[in-house]
Amino acid sequence: MDLLGKVAIVTGAGKGLGWAIAQRLARDGANLVIAEIDWPSAQERAAEIRQMKREVLPVQMDVSRWADVESMVKQVMARFNRIDILINNAGIIGLSSPLVEYPEEDWDRVIAVNLKGTFLCCKAVLPIMVAQRKGRVVNLGSTAGKEGNANMAAYSVTKAAIINLTKTLGKEMAPYNVFVNCVSPSLIETDMAKNLTPELRSLLISKVPLARLGKPEEVAAVVKFLASEEASFVTGQCYDISGGRSVY
Repeated sequence: MDLLGKVAIVTGAGKGLGWAIAQRLARDGANLVIAEIDWPSAQERAAEIRQMKREVLPVQMDVSRWADVESMVKQVMARFNRIDILINNAGIIGLSSPLVEYPEEDWDRVIAVNLKGTFLCCKAVLPIMVAQRKGRVVNLGSTAGKEGNANMAAYSVTKAAIINLTKTLGKEMAPYNVFVNCVSPSLIETDMAKNLTPELRSLLISKVPLARLGKPEEVAAVVKFLASEEASFVTGQCYDISGGRSVY
């Protein structure tokens, strides 16, 4: 219960990793903001958080739209008057396609959701954390951002950029006692993984020395650590959760 009373925003918390992270933070005492483009899913998850005896605010939003992000932050401050934790989880994997065949509109959408969405949420929340002189941000990267995955150029590029954005913000925010870190999972057993082609799924698993997919709760455990006071000398870092696939 070391997060008791903390206020945590989790984007894309309606399913997959986002939901696993939201549950873990709530179990450890945090009150939750379910920031989700899928409104029915947000409401359903909010009801489950309430059953855990935590306060919760569901907000429908698109992280790629500044107006949505700004409105979400205003709602959070009106309700809680503080933001302690921001988890930038919302993301899409995009098409599986060679770069030369990748449609421009699909490329733009992956960049907008994954990278721009992380930028906009940080832009909106960090001034509040600076004023508080305290805060934790955890961004979701991927091993694809370190190694690159064939036929996943847009996704891989966004995750590489998020890792670098984390390092940059870690340095920018350090004087204000605001910690910014990143986790980079390999393939995790979520709906996103289920939507991969069998060939791509097999290829990604073959790169993991532990020879299995990760579990959402394994990612949530590392995120929770980085969001807690225990990570008191950790900022600007990228923690791999890859079953041994990525070792740098």
